[in-house]
Amino acid sequence: MSGYLADPAVFVVNVLFSLYILAVMLRFLFQLVEADFYNPISQALVKITHPPLRLLRRFIPAIGRVDTASLVFMLLLQVLADYLVYLLQGGGRVAIGVLVASALIQLVNLAFNVFIYAIIIQAVMSWINPDPYNPVYALLTDLTEPVLRPCRRLIPALGGLDLSPLLALVGLQVLKMLILPPLQKLVLMLAF
Repeated sequence: MSGYLADPAVFVVNVLFSLYILAVMLRFLFQLVEADFYNPISQALVKITHPPLRLLRRFIPAIGRVDTASLVFMLLLQVLADYLVYLLQGGGRVAIGVLVASALIQLVNLAFNVFIYAIIIQAVMSWINPDPYNPVYALLTDLTEPVLRPCRRLIPALGGLDLSPLLALVGLQVLKMLILPPLQKLVLMLAF
């Protein structure tokens, strides 16, 4: 595809795939943390992602509480998105191992970013005294509580000021810095 049309096509592919992968990721994480299934946002995510996952669950069983069909589906979507972008940018042959490893890195990065942004949004919402029955705030609480609970044990509230989100954000960023570079080196090794 020509350079003039390639950039808009790459943008559209990235946006569409990224939004759907995010929906599948959120559904997976909400299931994992046992968030409120009847929340309207949860229900919307289920409706959006149910048809392909129903099909995949016939062949890919869950392992305990982990919905492996969602994980495989996210990986397949990310591999397909990366391959389409590679083709649109004029790439030739690419090894499937490189695509899978690259997709895995992007999904791990997305998972970290979901938690980081959820904690930031929840902290900002807590400053404006949110309605606890707000569906967004309820889901954010369900999602971030497994990360914030251990942090609250380490740093108790100081005069009504909860510093656990700060500790959680620092911890998540450090983990991200420790986990992603070795994975990126793996992709480089597979590419060459």
